[in-house]
Amino acid sequence: MAPWPEVEKPETNNYIGDSSKQNQNTAGKEGENHKGNVSSLGNKGEIQPAFSTIALIDETRPEELEDPWALPELQDTGIKWSELDRKGKIIRVLYGIGKFIMLLGLLYNFVCSLDVLSSAFQLVGGKAAGDIFKDDSVLSNPVAGLVIGVLVTVMVQSSSTSSSIVVSMVSSTLLSVQSAIPIIMGANIGTSVTNTIVALMQAGDRNEFRRAFAGATIHDFFNWLAVFALLPVEVITGYLYRLTSVIVDSFQLESGDDAPQLLKVITDPFTKLIIELDKSVINAIATNDESAKNKSLVQTWCVTNTSVTLQNVTIPPSENCTAPEFCWSEGNITWTLKNITEIDYISKCQHLFVNSDLPDLGIGLILLALSLLVLCSCLIMIVKLLNSVLKGQVASIIKKTINTDFPFPFTWLAGYLAMLAGAGVTFAVQSSSVFTSAITPLVGIGVISIERSYPLTLGANIGTTTTAILAALASPGSTLKYSLQIALCHFFFNVSGIILFYPLPITRLPIRMSKTLGNVTAKYRWFSIFYLLVCFFLLPLFVFGLSLAGWGVLLGVCLPIFAVFMAVIIINILQKRKPHSLPDNLQNWDFLPLWMRSLEPWDNILMSWLAFCGKHCCGFCKCCKVNTEQEGAKDNQVKTTEVYENTMAMADEERGGRRAPTVACVDKTGTNNTAL
Repeated sequence: MAPWPEVEKPETNNYIGDSSKQNQNTAGKEGENHKGNVSSLGNKGEIQPAFSTIALIDETRPEELEDPWALPELQDTGIKWSELDRKGKIIRVLYGIGKFIMLLGLLYNFVCSLDVLSSAFQLVGGKAAGDIFKDDSVLSNPVAGLVIGVLVTVMVQSSSTSSSIVVSMVSSTLLSVQSAIPIIMGANIGTSVTNTIVALMQAGDRNEFRRAFAGATIHDFFNWLAVFALLPVEVITGYLYRLTSVIVDSFQLESGDDAPQLLKVITDPFTKLIIELDKSVINAIATNDESAKNKSLVQTWCVTNTSVTLQNVTIPPSENCTAPEFCWSEGNITWTLKNITEIDYISKCQHLFVNSDLPDLGIGLILLALSLLVLCSCLIMIVKLLNSVLKGQVASIIKKTINTDFPFPFTWLAGYLAMLAGAGVTFAVQSSSVFTSAITPLVGIGVISIERSYPLTLGANIGTTTTAILAALASPGSTLKYSLQIALCHFFFNVSGIILFYPLPITRLPIRMSKTLGNVTAKYRWFSIFYLLVCFFLLPLFVFGLSLAGWGVLLGVCLPIFAVFMAVIIINILQKRKPHSLPDNLQNWDFLPLWMRSLEPWDNILMSWLAFCGKHCCGFCKCCKVNTEQEGAKDNQVKTTEVYENTMAMADEERGGRRAPTVACVDKTGTNNTAL
């Protein structure tokens, strides 16, 4: 007999009276008793209820067949507009205006928190980032330059800051343009960590987290794949350096006006009340200026006046004169004429830490905690507000506008228009991190599909490089050529990556890779933290440490690991598509230990460790203990009911058990064992 599906609340059955009625509802252990029960039921015109597990199968089947990547339908559960009276319509319009204003305010605070977060990272690791650039022998190694670009950009949370450091070093002849190109590639990877962190804020809902994390990491995968494909080509051929050299040499370059700062005009008045940094300190450290090590990154004087005057100064020996005609001696003292730069400090800055005695690290940690708190709070409220606004007809219009393709044969055009839109918005906000972080929650709640977020992200990569080109054109004459060449290298690197990984659907590997990672992180959410730490911290630090030991050690360690990694990928593809072409042992991974082919053992270890900490380290021990005891009692009850298959309890629960909750509670405590 099949086990009874609903075993949580078995009802008690007290039949007194006619024994034939009791026999009709008991399970016969022999064939004769079973036939007798059937005949007696037939005489009374009753049909014995059938119990099956088909209902359970049907209930689980839609979940298994449901596509987790399908965009959800955001149903409007409110009253329709046509059913509202005049007062209700006015109230709804006012509510909509209020939500729109609130959304703009949250977006403003969200962008400002990203700016403060970047400043906090620079305070915490800015000087260390400058020290990393000082080792010329390491920077000549392209692999080391790549991981240095990743680490520095992650530490300062700004690709423009790391690019400005590189430009300063190139213009100071401390670094060649060829050595700077791998660093720019690494900066392109490091800037994608921001939206990956933002995606972690949607871990509360499994499907939202699946889509949001995939939408964020699609940027990571594109950047990593582009680097793996183009860095060897650049090292062998130098095509980026040669192409940009021809372009730069063909123009008559003159220093121009400052680049347009569209978003900074809005956010700077608020963020400058919190913190202002002197970013020239990081550049000075990177260019081996020893005096900059003792300077603080926190800017104290915002309005200064610099004047240069010709003065008489003394010098130790006469041979150090600027020119013989400008030197004269008076006794044992030698005088000369020199241009002396004097700085007049006019007014102090107005930010919170202008008179603080805290070190840079302390201020950075305070701002890091506050900016992350504001960032998370704004993101959670933005998601909730969008969920309340984007419903019904509004959601369908937005989703159709963003995700719909053009009719054949112009289907391909929609992706390129999305790419153009992403580039335009990124150019307007002056930051790819702001744009990609803003669309991440939209991908999570299902307004933008993963397939459409991919060209939007690629457009953001192009948009941030055009901003860098404009900023380079506004550079002073001494750094104009190098800054423009490096900005053009960044631009053509992203264009080359798009040519490789977008035009043909089969080449859009980042979409499939991000969906695979999204499925894994939706099941094991701790894996998202592991991915973040490995890809942006541990792996670059590991490669950087090997590069310090020299080329031989780097190649001897990394090449075997890379070969094993590629072999695993190829075998996985063959296992799915052509398993018979592989040997029997390689048609699956069952020959490996479970911990090497599945995350389940690691998940069990992590969950048991968290449970142990929750019981012994948290203040909720009693609650945890009560929940554990209740779960144990429920498990024991389920096992007991499965052993004693009592059809009287089953039939009574089916017919009227739901109308007698009191009896179920009594039986749950074990005080009435009539059914058994």
